Amino acid sequence: MNDARPPRQAVRTLQPRKRIALIAHDGKKTEMLEWATRWQDTLSQHTLIGTGTTAGRLKTALGLEVEGLMSGPLGGDQQIGARIAEQQLDVLVFFWDPFAPQPHDPDVKALLRLAALWNVPVACNAASADFLLSSPYLSERYDMSIPDANAWAQARTV
Repeated sequence: MNDARPPRQAVRTLQPRKRIALIAHDGKKTEMLEWATRWQDTLSQHTLIGTGTTAGRLKTALGLEVEGLMSGPLGGDQQIGARIAEQQLDVLVFFWDPFAPQPHDPDVKALLRLAALWNVPVACNAASADFLLSSPYLSERYDMSIPDANAWAQARTV
């Protein structure tokens, strides 16, 4: 079998208006809401996608436009992962709860694996999300290196 790692040869350009996924486990939803309140003006300048209750709470409490997907345990994490693989997502803000075991832990791990594979910026708590949203790159075009999936697939069939 050929190299199991796709080469990072392709370039993907992120536009100034980012597509940002917002996810929070149950024990972190209040923290996510508090964080989003501080960043409401910045978040409103981007396209927001969220899973289940998180999306609903952000819409209701802050009036943000958030595309709601399924709840994480019902497939929402996988829906976000599909968007990453299809290059339809630019930033992932995922407040996961390190103290609460999740019935969908394999989905969470798969989501984080896809974010790492496709070089998607990830914040997993309020501090890292503050750094991410305060970056000048958030509102600028940004070229990033991603795997050349086509070259990798062709190499694996040879």
